[in-house]
Amino acid sequence: MSDRWTPHATVATVVEQDGRFLMVEEISSGQTVINQPAGHVEAGETLQQAAIRESAEETGWQVEPLALLGLYTYTAPANGVTYHRYCFIARALKQIPDAPLDDGIIGPRWMTIEELRQCQNLRSSMVLTCVEDYLSGKSFPLTVITEHP
Repeated sequence: MSDRWTPHATVATVVEQDGRFLMVEEISSGQTVINQPAGHVEAGETLQQAAIRESAEETGWQVEPLALLGLYTYTAPANGVTYHRYCFIARALKQIPDAPLDDGIIGPRWMTIEELRQCQNLRSSMVLTCVEDYLSGKSFPLTVITEHP
């Protein structure tokens, strides 16, 4: 019997404020890259809870999910792992003073769409795709997500 294919469930947030997007500068495989606040869903948490937690852990910002932007799949060429990304549109509520950030995180960066389009070190193609989808008006109500206990 062969190994069962198991995608990794992840969340991300697209947060826009004053024409800039909340991004994360981080180290991945020894390289400095730019990503949305994103990470794995942990056991026992909802997708929205995971998005709120990851945003705080990676940027020091408390955010509120407003809508689901979409579900994105990506298979990383470096390791062959497939990621299922539930991307949320969220608003920034407040910056958490002296928030400890996850290991490997350099810090938050607020970037314009022009800076993102020109960025040569995006963590994956999903980063720009999510922001472009947001700018095109793509949005689904949070009620499209049903999570059974």
